[in-house]
Amino acid sequence: MSYSIGDVAKKMNMKATTLRYYDKKGLLPFVDRDAAGRRRFKENDFNFLEVISCLKKSGVPVKDIGRFINLCLQGDETLRERYDYLDQEETVLAHKIQDMQAQLDFLRFKKWYYKTAVEAGTESIHFTPGTTFVDPNTQATYQAQLAVAKDIHALVDLPD
Repeated sequence: MSYSIGDVAKKMNMKATTLRYYDKKGLLPFVDRDAAGRRRFKENDFNFLEVISCLKKSGVPVKDIGRFINLCLQGDETLRERYDYLDQEETVLAHKIQDMQAQLDFLRFKKWYYKTAVEAGTESIHFTPGTTFVDPNTQATYQAQLAVAKDIHALVDLPD
């Protein structure tokens, strides 16, 4: 069975323009064309498209994705190289996730900070008495509340 670019876009939940861009950048050398020059995707092409989509969403540059796809098309002699590449990308992605988690954690702390200030009607509840400086214990107070919270959103979100 073969699929048009529109069929693939729908099935992969992406835009046809994205697939055309990938083709223009050399990421789809495996895709056949019909007599009129239209792209015709095969069932097996979805495996490649899933890899391309995953790597793209992981922040891998298009040129590196193209290099990986070309390794795939070379066959078994590149198995170890492909594995090593994905192993390296896994490490990079894990670090990105850790960094993003740290950003999310800080954002939630700040939401709690402002939520409690809104509820008190003043930000001064977080200040060292007699100053306009945030009390160094504020974050420890948040961490203690977070440790016993059953729902992070109940802790940090203002009611609608």
